[in-house]
Amino acid sequence: MIEEPRIIHSQTLHTAYIRIAIKRDEIQDVKDPGLTELRQVLAAQRIKPSGPWFNHHLKMDPEKFDFKLSVPVPKEIHPAGWVVPGVLASAPGGADHL
Repeated sequence: MIEEPRIIHSQTLHTAYIRIAIKRDEIQDVKDPGLTELRQVLAAQRIKPSGPWFNHHLKMDPEKFDFKLSVPVPKEIHPAGWVVPGVLASAPGGADHL
């Protein structure tokens, strides 16, 4: 059964992410190395994730995935290697900004 839609107000969420654009069948090849790099960068900056990792898909088509392998963090990180800071902003209408 589908639940009735409801409005949820959320806080701005800082993230650390790696943007990846690959062939669809290669996603499993990049996930573990990407998560390892995210963890290493956060550890070097003495920042602990504030929640579980997630993918923010920007484009999914039959041939290619374009997504951000992300983890929420309590504050903005410093860019390092492939890892950069991002924000999922609280905004009217649920819009996000990365």
